[in-house]
Amino acid sequence: MAQIPKPNGDQTNGDAVASAVPTTVLRIRSLIPSLAPAERRVAQRVVDDPERAAASSITQLAKDCATSEATVIRFCRTIDFSGYRELRLALATEAGQARGARSAAPELASDIDPDDTLVTVVQKIAYTDARAVEETGAALDVDALRTVIDAMAAARRIDVYGVGASAFVGADLQQKLHRIGMTSFAWADAHVMLTSAALLDARDVAIGISHSGTTIDTVQALAEAGRRGARTVAITNFPRSPIGFADHVLTTAARETTFRSGATASRLAQLTVVDCLFVGLAQSRYTESRTALETTFEAVRGLRINDDRRRRRSGEAADATDAGDD
Repeated sequence: MAQIPKPNGDQTNGDAVASAVPTTVLRIRSLIPSLAPAERRVAQRVVDDPERAAASSITQLAKDCATSEATVIRFCRTIDFSGYRELRLALATEAGQARGARSAAPELASDIDPDDTLVTVVQKIAYTDARAVEETGAALDVDALRTVIDAMAAARRIDVYGVGASAFVGADLQQKLHRIGMTSFAWADAHVMLTSAALLDARDVAIGISHSGTTIDTVQALAEAGRRGARTVAITNFPRSPIGFADHVLTTAARETTFRSGATASRLAQLTVVDCLFVGLAQSRYTESRTALETTFEAVRGLRINDDRRRRRSGEAADATDAGDD
């Protein structure tokens, strides 16, 4: 099972955006589905009001969650803290950073209320989507990302698995890889995923994309690829979900909200990880990637409307308008 990374400690003081993101809360939120019921109540209380949790004693938090102090301690160790004191310190520090960030930009509630105006709905959706990208970037394990990039750079071929909305993200990654000369395939059909995975070996990389980490088709295909010796990578919001068996787990951070506006946020979070993979990979093989990008751009240049065509069409449209005025 993949380990949940602690907040990246090499952020610079100048990185105001990253420092304001509550990475401890993000980690806890990603673990909620995998926790026992009593621990889940503690996690939900911390996620819902981290400032109150930071100000509460262990006795008060246990009482608020209708559980025992032992459960609170067990919860802390589950999320890789030595005890409640360390958790409180992390929550208090991040709460202070968040207050400083909110003074410049007030935080909106993510959920959509029945009486929200359309303007408010647009603001909340834009806010939720932007936060998904920002929080994903802050929580992303850079060491794991680098390891995956190195594996992809050395791979004979890269298979990408995803169904539903995640299939579009998989297709986007495949198209990006194809443009820089990497042999890659994106599969969305369960049967084709499995047959393709069965042909992989230690020279290959398989990437499974699943927001929940519980999509049977994707999990089975990634498991089959792993059995054949391929390096396996999971992109998911919940690293301790069934797909967490992968050799490397890259975690997104998207919130689900009413009317599943979070569904868009989850795709944007996945695309953020995909872009990081692509740019990191292209950078690692800079000369080959740049040559491939220039070659593919030149190949499709004739399919674009160039300046001469635009001017000619604009002139024809103007002539037609003048003729209509006669």
